Amino acid sequence: MIAVETQVLTKLYRNGGGCREVTLSLEAGRIFGLLGPNGAGKSTLVKTLVGLVRPTSGAGRLFGHPLRSPEAQRSFGFLPELFRYQDWMTGRELLDFHGHLRRVPPRDLRRRREEVLALVGLIGRENQRLGSYSKGMQQRLGLAVALIGDPPLLFLDEPTSALDPVGRREVREVIRNLRAAGKTVFLNSHLLSEVELVCDRVAVIHQGRMLAEGPPQALRKREVEVELVADQYPEALLSGLRRLARQVERTDQGLRLVLSERADIPEVARLAVGEGVSVYALTPRPPALEDVFLELVKGGGADNGGDLSD
Repeated sequence: MIAVETQVLTKLYRNGGGCREVTLSLEAGRIFGLLGPNGAGKSTLVKTLVGLVRPTSGAGRLFGHPLRSPEAQRSFGFLPELFRYQDWMTGRELLDFHGHLRRVPPRDLRRRREEVLALVGLIGRENQRLGSYSKGMQQRLGLAVALIGDPPLLFLDEPTSALDPVGRREVREVIRNLRAAGKTVFLNSHLLSEVELVCDRVAVIHQGRMLAEGPPQALRKREVEVELVADQYPEALLSGLRRLARQVERTDQGLRLVLSERADIPEVARLAVGEGVSVYALTPRPPALEDVFLELVKGGGADNGGDLSD
């Protein structure tokens, strides 16, 4: 089943911002990460998907239901990046209030409240007033609010931004548990390491347009970094490597090469041996997702809309 589907979905503002011609398809039960710099269109896309703004053109569906339809609205929970709850309420009162809004049957509400409190690590804190909650506790409570109605789909905008390393790890575990329970998670984050650790698929958005989309490992396959350690580096070898590699730079150990694909690695060895060079090490190091992300954004969209599925 497809949980989130869009066809050339566009939302434009008068100042030129927004998202443009976004087409994606997210299977149910997956964790999807949306990456992009500030102002790239991430929040606009999510606001359009959850019905807070109307699209300028294009279409989208949640579990087969048109955006903004009652069926689509009932299918998801939403944790916005910036939120604020009433300081005078307790955590229990807030969850009960949102449980009623989500039409959780009264006979089930207490059980559901205890489940989500345990899931986000706030058991024992539910009777405290929200004004006494730390920022991290409020972030956890926001996640509990998104979960109270037991929706099959969750939109989470920067869910770990206020948490310390221990809290981020706990939230990652919560998200993995949601996937194990069959939930679908649509995650916005600027923490690339977080996305790399939990997401099944990743998309990069810049200036409102999707630059690439696919599994994190497929994004990393776009290039490969190699360290060459040899006894010498004659100019003839360097010239050949510059023609082959996208980048060549000296390091304390030897040479760092950025190749377009793994298939170029044997050619590095052939070039070195052909110049009479003794090769001591030729070590491939796949680039971090952050490196690929920065390359895509700096590239200005040359790979706009690329599908990197395995």
